[in-house]
Amino acid sequence: MKLLFKQRFFSWFDSYDIYNESGEPVYSVKGKLAWGHCLRIYDCGGTHVGTVREKVLSLLPRFEIYQGDQMIGSVRKELTLIRPKFNIDYNGWKVNGNWMEWDYTVTNPSGQTVAVISKELLRLTDTYVLDIADPQNALDVLMLALALDAEKCSRSGAMNGVDTFPGGPA
Repeated sequence: MKLLFKQRFFSWFDSYDIYNESGEPVYSVKGKLAWGHCLRIYDCGGTHVGTVREKVLSLLPRFEIYQGDQMIGSVRKELTLIRPKFNIDYNGWKVNGNWMEWDYTVTNPSGQTVAVISKELLRLTDTYVLDIADPQNALDVLMLALALDAEKCSRSGAMNGVDTFPGGPA
């Protein structure tokens, strides 16, 4: 199963549209005013199905993951020198990225690939393709991709001297 994750061009807060392989909308993501990123995910019927919320006061970047309103775990960046790694504490997945942070491989505890997340280049907004082995993992992989993108946006904004408005880009 593949999902296309596209950031909306004109939005004050983080907003994304998620499409399936046929180009039909599957999810929408809306940022809300908060300290750090807070992204609420809705299915195509408008039902809230998940949230990715950044924990601002943590040593390394960390995001809480909610299905509906229930917290199921977190995604946190591990301390590495070259290639980014993330730990997901609610299902044992590991995430390894390439040094440019455009492509990520998600594996389960036995080393099997759960998903491949690839950033498309030469786009006006952040656009990712999520290639998911098991469609039942689609929402979890989407929330992971949102956390990865939010972490990178927070870091690149701070590194470039750009102040970001709480909850989204300036």
